[in-house]
Amino acid sequence: MMVPLDPSDKPTSQRRIAVGDTVVVYERHDSMRAVTVTADGVLQNRFGVFRHADWLGRHFGSKVFSSAGGGGGGGKFARKAGGGFVHLLAPTPELWTLVLSHRTQILYIADISLVVAYLELVPGCVVLESGTGSGSLTTSLARAVAPQGRVYTFDFHDQRAASAREDFEKNGLSSLITVAVRDIQGEGFPDEHSGAADAVFLDLPQPWLAIPSTGTMLRQDGVLCSFSPCIEQVQRACEAMRSCFTDIRTFEILLRTYDVHEGALKSATANEAANLGSVPEKKRKIRTGGEAFDSTQTSSVMARPCSTARGHTGYLTFARRSVHGSQAVANECCSTS
Repeated sequence: MMVPLDPSDKPTSQRRIAVGDTVVVYERHDSMRAVTVTADGVLQNRFGVFRHADWLGRHFGSKVFSSAGGGGGGGKFARKAGGGFVHLLAPTPELWTLVLSHRTQILYIADISLVVAYLELVPGCVVLESGTGSGSLTTSLARAVAPQGRVYTFDFHDQRAASAREDFEKNGLSSLITVAVRDIQGEGFPDEHSGAADAVFLDLPQPWLAIPSTGTMLRQDGVLCSFSPCIEQVQRACEAMRSCFTDIRTFEILLRTYDVHEGALKSATANEAANLGSVPEKKRKIRTGGEAFDSTQTSSVMARPCSTARGHTGYLTFARRSVHGSQAVANECCSTS
């Protein structure tokens, strides 16, 4: 289960893998996959052959080695039989974001963390989401409001909604997430949620069309977030928000990741060392005959920006429903729809 629903449940780190569990198989930082454990299942990748039966009873986070030549030699206490290995991780919302099937463009961890923080979500909150998509954000919203809260998410596409619902059921989130098919831009949110939502998230092509309905759904002092890839969408949405929202702010997150690894320092010859001159407080040893120049340190941890770092993903606009004259504000929101 991705999100513990009962305080008496064991932490994921103390649980053991069983048949039916979803496991995130970690091969390396840029290569992971979600696998459902079966009694006779087999995973084959570039690191070898891994039998699901060898995973049963292990703790999440375990390191497992491949079977030698794809046959035998597994078992709970197998060592480097096949040479390759993987780690078996629990499917947290952050890892799920990295391994889920992309039915649409998704939000990644940097944007999601800001959304959860600025929507001020705590256990017990009610959240409305328009634009379920692949369910990346929905999963993190559910964890933030668990175990008493609820996320109501809407998508206009029948198949996307059905696929998302299936994912949530598989990850044990059905008691926290309700998926429905609805065109929020054209119809607005259902009246049953009027005045009951603590937060609303919009991921729509024309978010300004849903702003009036959003204003009537939110409690006093509730928070709205709208995600848009283009600044023109942001401008029109902000104009619509001014009628019944305050504290309107827009953010763009540009995440720069670094690759950190240990590397050997390049050795210098005697001639190169002589050209260095005197280096204060450095221990040096120069050998004769052009032999290598030895330093007291032969390796170092190096850090450099990743060449594949993501740039612009979109703009996040936050706004708070006006508190003063709340009934008048609600009427104004409805009159602009």
